[in-house]
Amino acid sequence: MRIKRTTPRSGITRRTRLIAVSSGLVAAAAFAIPNATAAETPAAFSATQLKGVSSSVLKADVPGTAWVVDSKTNRVTVTADSTVSQAEIAKIKKQAGADAGALTIKRTAGKFSKFIQGGDAIYAASWRCSLGFNVQDSSGNQYFLTAGHCTNGAGTWYSNSARTAVIGSTSGSSFPGNDYGIVRYSGSVSRPGTANGVDITRAATPSVGTTVIRDGSTTGTRSGRVTALNATVNYGGGDIVSGLIQTTVCAEPGDSGGSLYGSNGTAYGLTSGGSGNCTSGGTTFFQPVTEALSAYGVSIY
Repeated sequence: MRIKRTTPRSGITRRTRLIAVSSGLVAAAAFAIPNATAAETPAAFSATQLKGVSSSVLKADVPGTAWVVDSKTNRVTVTADSTVSQAEIAKIKKQAGADAGALTIKRTAGKFSKFIQGGDAIYAASWRCSLGFNVQDSSGNQYFLTAGHCTNGAGTWYSNSARTAVIGSTSGSSFPGNDYGIVRYSGSVSRPGTANGVDITRAATPSVGTTVIRDGSTTGTRSGRVTALNATVNYGGGDIVSGLIQTTVCAEPGDSGGSLYGSNGTAYGLTSGGSGNCTSGGTTFFQPVTEALSAYGVSIY
C-alpha cells in the first residue's frame, strides 16, 4: 500500500467551493472461515476476548486490512483488500491463537490507500486534496479541516493548480494514529460554512446504518451508509489509523480530506482512504470530525 501523491493534472477547472470528500461502496464477499454449522450455536466471546483479538490483528501488521469489533455478531470483522494473501490471512488467525474463531474475514475489491493525487481542489506543493469543513476558533479566526495525511509535509496551500492563489498554511497535523489536519486561512477566498450547498450547522458521530453524503473534488457528490464505527485500517508502511467511520460511499484519489455529512447539515467526518473506485465500488474510511474539532479547539460555523 503506497502513498499516492502525484503531480496535479492541468486543465481542470477549479470548483468555486473548495469542499470535498470521499468514500467507497463495500463490495465484500465473505472469505471462507469455518464458524458454526447450522446445528451448532456460535461460540460466545467476551468483550475482553474480542479486544484481545482486535489487538492481535494489529500485531499481525498485515497491510491492506481493516478491522472492527462487531458487538452485534460477537466477532471481530476483518476486511482484506486484494493484496492480502492466504498466507497473511493465516498469519492473522495464528496471531489470534485460541480465539481465532472470533474472526470473520471478508474481502473487498481494490487496494486500501490514502486518497490523494494531483488534480483539482486544494493544492500543496506536490499534491492535491479536498477541503473538508470550514471552522473557526473562539476569537473568530477561520480555518479549514482536511486529512492529516494531506497536511503532513505541507506548508502553504493554494486554491489553483498553478499555485498562485494562496489560501493558507498548515497549522496542525496528526497522522498516522489519527488522520486530521488544520489549515489557517490567509487568502481572500470565499469561506462558506456549507458542503455542496448544505448548510453545516453542527457535528456529531453517526450511527451504523446512517445515510451519509460525501462531496469529493475528484468524484463529486456521492451517498451511502455507515457500516461500522471505530474501525482500524492498516495502509502499510506503518501508516495505521484507528477510530474510523467505515462506509459504503465510493471515492477515488484526490477525494482525501473531503467532508462526510448528513442531509440535515450534520458534519460527520473527513475522508481518510479506502479501496476501489466509483465504477466498481469499494470500502472507504473517514476520520470522525468531532475528534479534530476537539483537538484544535475549533467549531463548525
